[in-house]
Amino acid sequence: MAELIRIYEENPNPKEVKRVVEALRDGALIIYPTDTVYGLGCDITNNAALERIAQLRGVKLEKANFSFICENLSNLSDYVRQIDNQTFKILKRNLPGPYTFILPGNNNLPSVFRKKKTVGIRIPDNNICRALVGGLGNPIVSTSIRDDDEVLEYTTDPELILEKWDKHVEIVVDGGYGDNVPSTVIDLTTPEPEVIREGKGSLEIL
Repeated sequence: MAELIRIYEENPNPKEVKRVVEALRDGALIIYPTDTVYGLGCDITNNAALERIAQLRGVKLEKANFSFICENLSNLSDYVRQIDNQTFKILKRNLPGPYTFILPGNNNLPSVFRKKKTVGIRIPDNNICRALVGGLGNPIVSTSIRDDDEVLEYTTDPELILEKWDKHVEIVVDGGYGDNVPSTVIDLTTPEPEVIREGKGSLEIL
């Protein structure tokens, strides 16, 4: 049975944040709010939890295109190769925000992702998920939770999310209603920034 933990975005309660962070450290899977749709995530350093997420999504872990949720740009050098000034300016201008930026990965990636040449980096404009990542001390590996409903692709109500995912995750963080528009995905490994998926937000390139 998953636990529903209410955290308010305006002022995340440190006690509740700590409860979720400790569960992540113990290998829990959580569903939590971002500045776009709700995400399914786990601690990037926990291989067993990563395998569980891959199984839930029906993909091989080493081939999965999961996002790394970071607290701020200072985390980037942990997993991303050195980037040029222009790329850094684009990141600085648009983050935190509803974007996933594809960047060149480096040799510090967890062993399961070592064969990947690129990583998707997110710094959502949401105090709850940034507080969770800050408390954890390393990124949360994340993927959007999709719905089987053909009309509404993403579930936005935390109580309905709990109902559906109850047997698959340990915690659903209730941060209020989520959005149903995913992040915009931009590839910054190409000579010119390339939008891979149109989603939320209006990107500033210049």
